[in-house]
Amino acid sequence: MEGDFIKIRETLLPLSWLYGAAVRLRNFCFDVGILKSRAFPVPVISVGNITVGGTGKTPHVEFLIRLLRDKFNVAVLSRGYKRKKKGYIKADENATARDIGDEPMQMKTKFNDITVAVDKKRVHGILQLTNDDEKLDVVLLDDAYQHRYVKPGVNILLVDYHRLIIYDKLLPAGRLREPLRGKDRADIVIVTKCPKELKPMEFRVITKAMNLYPFQHLYFSTMDYDTPYPLFNAQPAEDMTFISNKNVLLLTAIASPRQMEEDIENNYHPKTLTSLAFPDHHAFKAKDIDNINQAFLAMDSPKIILTTEKDAERLRNAEGLDKDVIQQLYVMPVRVRFMQKEQEEKFGDFIIGYVRKNSRNSILTKGKEESKPQATEKKAKSSRTISFRNN
Repeated sequence: MEGDFIKIRETLLPLSWLYGAAVRLRNFCFDVGILKSRAFPVPVISVGNITVGGTGKTPHVEFLIRLLRDKFNVAVLSRGYKRKKKGYIKADENATARDIGDEPMQMKTKFNDITVAVDKKRVHGILQLTNDDEKLDVVLLDDAYQHRYVKPGVNILLVDYHRLIIYDKLLPAGRLREPLRGKDRADIVIVTKCPKELKPMEFRVITKAMNLYPFQHLYFSTMDYDTPYPLFNAQPAEDMTFISNKNVLLLTAIASPRQMEEDIENNYHPKTLTSLAFPDHHAFKAKDIDNINQAFLAMDSPKIILTTEKDAERLRNAEGLDKDVIQQLYVMPVRVRFMQKEQEEKFGDFIIGYVRKNSRNSILTKGKEESKPQATEKKAKSSRTISFRNN
């Protein structure tokens, strides 16, 4: 079986070379200015990857939201993958996952006090956000690492621990969406979904293998889970022991449910775990709902059904769920945690320092101060370029 897989990859390598040539040409055009990247007077932080499949983008954007929301006026701009409406949309109380996409809807549901918007054209989206809100302090770009028409102040690249980019190949032979050197654009690289028992030697091996530049910062993160909560009218759960000794049906439509399956089995000890996995961002149809109902009803009691926050946004309005499913359907919130406490503090200081230094309010204040006669010498010595790497 493995030999057949290797042969298939080797057969696809010529297509990967052609694909790589096209991507290299595109990147070259941006690098030399044939294609233009636009910078903005508001701090922009981009979070994304260079692989097909999930690397934990939304939980990391949510980490940034929690980090910044108490100090700054935060907006999130996403493409709104697989949404049914087009153009720029700013989420309001009437927004649905169908309108703006499941991940933006998830963030708006959890953080109602921030601005969430979607626009496939990120430059246009940022202009709309900044025009709508003069007090906006920072824009978080979700899944925009390869959207090079925007020049972010901070570029964060996420790399899945289980599919390290240094051992991967370009599409279609592998999962890379651009050559490995694409990682050189990152200011910060985060290895995500790390096992909680990762040993110090593994940190050192991966750090060396990633071969980053001195200006780039490498971090390691893992996923923690909050207490499940009922999506409909199930009984509230008190803590994570709620899962123990129950037959669990894990319902997911995410890129890679493996880590979640392992975490539930190893850390929360269900009696049995049955995984019902659909493709990423899957729109649940009547046949899918029937399959969910049948899979759950076939299980012995005591039993519960767990799903992700992203999938919950699409299940919330699904029709045809059995009453037993509705009564036992729980959402399992995910939180990012940095593997080393000092890393989390360093990351937080770095991000907050960048936003504080480059926010529009601080730039305007600085400009007024430097326009005074006594500030002439200071103005001459200060840098005219707002640069994350110079922080």
